Amino acid sequence: MITIDFDRLGVRPGDRVLDMGCGAGRHAFETYRRGADVVAFDQDVGELETVAQTFAAMAAGAQVPKEARAVTHEGDALALPFEDAEFDHVIASEVLEHIPDDVAAIAELYRVLKPGGTIAVSVPRRWPERICWALSDEYHEVEGGHVRIYDAKDLAAKLTGAGLRLDGKAYAHSLHSAYWWLKCAVGVDNSEHPLVRGYHRLLVWDIMKRPWPTRAFEAVFDPIAGKSIVFYLTKPQR
Repeated sequence: MITIDFDRLGVRPGDRVLDMGCGAGRHAFETYRRGADVVAFDQDVGELETVAQTFAAMAAGAQVPKEARAVTHEGDALALPFEDAEFDHVIASEVLEHIPDDVAAIAELYRVLKPGGTIAVSVPRRWPERICWALSDEYHEVEGGHVRIYDAKDLAAKLTGAGLRLDGKAYAHSLHSAYWWLKCAVGVDNSEHPLVRGYHRLLVWDIMKRPWPTRAFEAVFDPIAGKSIVFYLTKPQR
Protein backbone atom coordinates (compact mmCIF):
# COMPACT_ATOMS: atom_id res chain seq x y z
CA MET A 1 0.00 0.00 0.00
CA ILE A 2 1.73 3.14 -1.25
CA THR A 3 0.79 6.45 0.36
CA ILE A 4 3.39 8.71 -1.27
CA ASP A 5 3.22 9.90 -4.88
CA PHE A 6 6.77 9.20 -6.07
CA ASP A 7 6.40 11.26 -9.20
CA ARG A 8 5.31 14.24 -7.12
CA LEU A 9 8.24 13.69 -4.77
CA GLY A 10 10.54 13.64 -7.80
CA VAL A 11 12.44 10.40 -7.18
CA ARG A 12 14.74 9.50 -10.06
CA PRO A 13 17.33 6.76 -10.68
CA GLY A 14 20.51 7.45 -8.76
CA ASP A 15 18.88 9.75 -6.19
CA ARG A 16 19.71 9.10 -2.56
CA VAL A 17 16.53 8.60 -0.51
CA LEU A 18 15.87 8.15 3.21
CA ASP A 19 12.74 6.27 4.24
CA MET A 20 12.58 7.30 7.90
CA GLY A 21 10.39 4.98 9.92
CA CYS A 22 10.20 2.51 7.06
CA GLY A 23 8.25 -0.14 8.98
CA ALA A 24 7.63 -3.14 6.75
CA GLY A 25 9.33 -1.33 3.85
CA ARG A 26 6.51 -0.52 1.43
CA HIS A 27 7.94 2.82 0.33
CA ALA A 28 11.56 1.66 0.49
CA PHE A 29 10.75 -1.17 -1.94
CA GLU A 30 9.13 1.19 -4.44
CA THR A 31 12.08 3.57 -4.13
CA TYR A 32 14.45 0.69 -4.88
CA ARG A 33 12.36 -0.43 -7.88
CA ARG A 34 12.69 3.07 -9.31
CA GLY A 35 16.47 2.82 -9.29
CA ALA A 36 17.24 5.13 -6.39
CA ASP A 37 19.71 4.44 -3.59
CA VAL A 38 17.53 3.97 -0.54
CA VAL A 39 18.21 3.79 3.18
CA ALA A 40 15.39 2.06 5.06
CA PHE A 41 15.61 3.46 8.59
CA ASP A 42 13.70 2.26 11.66
CA GLN A 43 14.18 1.39 15.32
CA ASP A 44 12.52 -2.04 14.94
CA VAL A 45 15.33 -4.50 14.26
CA GLY A 46 12.92 -7.32 13.44
CA GLU A 47 11.20 -5.26 10.74
CA LEU A 48 14.57 -4.24 9.30
CA GLU A 49 15.70 -7.84 9.03
CA THR A 50 12.62 -8.65 6.95
CA VAL A 51 13.13 -5.54 4.81
CA ALA A 52 16.76 -6.51 4.17
CA GLN A 53 15.67 -9.99 3.08
CA THR A 54 13.20 -8.49 0.63
CA PHE A 55 15.85 -6.13 -0.73
CA ALA A 56 18.09 -9.15 -1.38
CA ALA A 57 15.26 -11.07 -3.07
CA MET A 58 14.46 -8.09 -5.29
CA ALA A 59 18.07 -7.84 -6.42
CA ALA A 60 18.35 -11.60 -6.96
CA GLY A 61 15.14 -11.58 -8.97
CA ALA A 62 16.31 -8.72 -11.21
CA GLN A 63 13.38 -6.58 -10.03
CA VAL A 64 15.58 -3.49 -9.66
CA PRO A 65 18.18 -1.71 -11.80
CA LYS A 66 21.68 -3.07 -11.26
CA GLU A 67 22.98 0.39 -10.30
CA ALA A 68 20.45 0.85 -7.49
CA ARG A 69 21.45 0.28 -3.88
CA ALA A 70 19.36 -0.48 -0.81
CA VAL A 71 20.43 -0.82 2.82
CA THR A 72 18.76 -0.90 6.22
CA HIS A 73 19.80 1.14 9.24
CA GLU A 74 18.59 0.93 12.82
CA GLY A 75 18.52 4.03 14.98
CA ASP A 76 16.75 6.92 16.67
CA ALA A 77 14.67 9.43 14.68
CA LEU A 78 15.82 12.17 17.07
CA ALA A 79 19.50 11.59 16.27
CA LEU A 80 19.76 10.41 12.67
CA PRO A 81 23.22 8.91 12.02
CA PHE A 82 23.70 10.74 8.73
CA GLU A 83 25.60 13.76 7.50
CA ASP A 84 24.00 17.13 6.93
CA ALA A 85 22.39 17.46 3.47
CA GLU A 86 23.00 13.79 2.64
CA PHE A 87 19.70 12.92 0.91
CA ASP A 88 17.98 14.14 -2.26
CA HIS A 89 14.60 13.05 -0.91
CA VAL A 90 13.12 12.00 2.43
CA ILE A 91 10.00 9.97 3.14
CA ALA A 92 8.37 10.01 6.58
CA SER A 93 5.11 8.11 6.16
CA GLU A 94 2.87 7.39 9.15
CA VAL A 95 5.68 7.84 11.66
CA LEU A 96 5.55 11.31 13.27
CA GLU A 97 2.35 10.43 15.14
CA HIS A 98 4.41 7.83 17.05
CA ILE A 99 7.15 10.25 18.17
CA PRO A 100 6.60 12.34 21.33
CA ASP A 101 9.10 15.03 20.28
CA ASP A 102 7.97 15.44 16.71
CA VAL A 103 9.52 18.91 16.41
CA ALA A 104 12.97 17.46 17.07
CA ALA A 105 12.33 14.66 14.56
CA ILE A 106 11.29 17.18 11.90
CA ALA A 107 14.45 19.20 12.58
CA GLU A 108 16.53 16.08 11.92
CA LEU A 109 14.70 15.40 8.66
CA TYR A 110 15.39 18.97 7.59
CA ARG A 111 19.07 18.63 8.54
CA VAL A 112 19.77 15.52 6.44
CA LEU A 113 17.87 16.79 3.37
CA LYS A 114 19.86 18.58 0.67
CA PRO A 115 18.97 22.18 -0.21
CA GLY A 116 16.54 21.89 -3.09
CA GLY A 117 15.60 18.37 -1.97
CA THR A 118 12.05 17.23 -1.41
CA ILE A 119 10.28 15.51 1.46
CA ALA A 120 6.92 13.76 1.78
CA VAL A 121 5.31 13.49 5.22
CA SER A 122 2.11 11.58 5.83
CA VAL A 123 0.11 11.17 9.04
CA PRO A 124 -3.38 9.93 9.89
CA ARG A 125 -6.00 12.52 9.01
CA ARG A 126 -7.70 14.16 11.95
CA TRP A 127 -11.38 13.23 11.71
CA PRO A 128 -10.98 9.55 10.69
CA GLU A 129 -8.35 9.19 13.42
CA ARG A 130 -10.61 10.73 16.06
CA ILE A 131 -13.24 8.09 15.30
CA CYS A 132 -10.62 5.36 15.82
CA TRP A 133 -9.60 6.85 19.18
CA ALA A 134 -13.24 7.18 20.25
CA LEU A 135 -14.03 3.57 19.36
CA SER A 136 -10.95 1.95 20.92
CA ASP A 137 -8.43 2.79 23.62
CA GLU A 138 -6.24 -0.14 22.58
CA TYR A 139 -5.89 1.40 19.11
CA HIS A 140 -3.58 4.07 20.51
CA GLU A 141 -2.82 3.20 24.16
CA VAL A 142 -0.10 0.68 23.33
CA GLU A 143 3.67 0.87 23.49
CA GLY A 144 4.89 2.63 20.39
CA GLY A 145 1.35 3.63 19.41
CA HIS A 146 -0.04 6.94 18.30
CA VAL A 147 0.69 9.72 20.77
CA ARG A 148 -1.31 12.51 19.11
CA ILE A 149 -3.99 13.34 16.58
CA TYR A 150 -2.71 15.89 14.11
CA ASP A 151 -4.50 18.98 12.97
CA ALA A 152 -3.38 19.61 9.40
CA LYS A 153 -2.68 23.29 9.99
CA ASP A 154 -0.64 22.57 13.12
CA LEU A 155 1.51 19.97 11.37
CA ALA A 156 2.01 22.26 8.38
CA ALA A 157 3.15 24.98 10.79
CA LYS A 158 5.67 22.62 12.42
CA LEU A 159 7.06 21.58 9.04
CA THR A 160 7.37 25.11 7.68
CA GLY A 161 8.66 26.30 11.05
CA ALA A 162 11.62 23.95 10.59
CA GLY A 163 12.47 25.79 7.36
CA LEU A 164 10.68 23.64 4.78
CA ARG A 165 8.54 25.15 2.03
CA LEU A 166 5.09 23.62 1.65
CA ASP A 167 4.43 22.72 -2.00
CA GLY A 168 1.07 21.01 -1.59
CA LYS A 169 -0.91 18.25 0.07
CA ALA A 170 -2.99 15.24 -0.85
CA TYR A 171 -5.20 12.60 0.77
CA ALA A 172 -5.04 8.82 0.51
CA HIS A 173 -6.70 5.54 1.46
CA SER A 174 -10.39 6.30 1.88
CA LEU A 175 -11.07 2.55 1.61
CA HIS A 176 -8.92 2.02 4.69
CA SER A 177 -10.77 4.46 6.95
CA ALA A 178 -13.82 2.23 7.30
CA TYR A 179 -11.59 -0.83 7.75
CA TRP A 180 -9.91 0.71 10.78
CA TRP A 181 -13.22 1.91 12.22
CA LEU A 182 -14.45 -1.66 11.95
CA LYS A 183 -11.32 -3.07 13.61
CA CYS A 184 -11.62 -0.56 16.44
CA ALA A 185 -15.29 -1.44 16.91
CA VAL A 186 -14.74 -5.21 17.17
CA GLY A 187 -11.25 -5.12 18.75
CA VAL A 188 -8.04 -4.16 16.99
CA ASP A 189 -6.53 -7.61 17.59
CA ASN A 190 -9.66 -9.47 16.49
CA SER A 191 -8.45 -10.26 12.99
CA GLU A 192 -10.66 -13.35 12.76
CA HIS A 193 -13.92 -11.43 12.98
CA PRO A 194 -15.79 -12.30 9.75
CA LEU A 195 -16.40 -8.65 8.82
CA VAL A 196 -12.75 -7.78 9.38
CA ARG A 197 -11.57 -10.79 7.40
CA GLY A 198 -13.91 -9.98 4.54
CA TYR A 199 -12.87 -6.35 4.40
CA HIS A 200 -9.20 -7.32 4.58
CA ARG A 201 -9.65 -9.60 1.56
CA LEU A 202 -11.15 -6.66 -0.30
CA LEU A 203 -8.17 -4.46 0.54
CA VAL A 204 -5.65 -7.12 -0.50
CA TRP A 205 -7.53 -7.63 -3.78
CA ASP A 206 -7.54 -3.90 -4.36
CA ILE A 207 -3.80 -3.54 -3.67
CA MET A 208 -2.91 -6.46 -5.94
CA LYS A 209 -5.30 -5.81 -8.82
CA ARG A 210 -5.87 -2.05 -8.64
CA PRO A 211 -9.23 -2.34 -10.45
CA TRP A 212 -10.82 0.74 -11.95
CA PRO A 213 -13.93 0.76 -9.68
CA THR A 214 -11.91 1.16 -6.48
CA ARG A 215 -9.51 3.58 -8.17
CA ALA A 216 -12.50 5.68 -9.16
CA PHE A 217 -13.96 5.38 -5.66
CA GLU A 218 -10.76 6.64 -4.03
CA ALA A 219 -10.36 9.43 -6.56
CA VAL A 220 -13.73 10.75 -5.39
CA PHE A 221 -13.59 9.92 -1.68
CA ASP A 222 -9.91 10.36 -0.73
CA PRO A 223 -10.35 14.15 -0.38
CA ILE A 224 -13.42 13.52 1.79
CA ALA A 225 -12.57 10.46 3.85
CA GLY A 226 -8.96 9.57 3.13
CA LYS A 227 -7.33 8.06 6.21
CA SER A 228 -3.98 9.77 5.52
CA ILE A 229 -2.97 13.31 4.68
CA VAL A 230 0.29 13.80 2.79
CA PHE A 231 2.37 16.97 2.73
CA TYR A 232 4.93 17.60 -0.02
CA LEU A 233 7.69 20.06 0.85
CA THR A 234 11.02 21.36 -0.37
CA LYS A 235 14.11 22.48 1.51
CA PRO A 236 14.86 25.91 0.00
CA GLN A 237 18.18 26.64 -1.63
CA ARG A 238 20.37 28.94 0.44
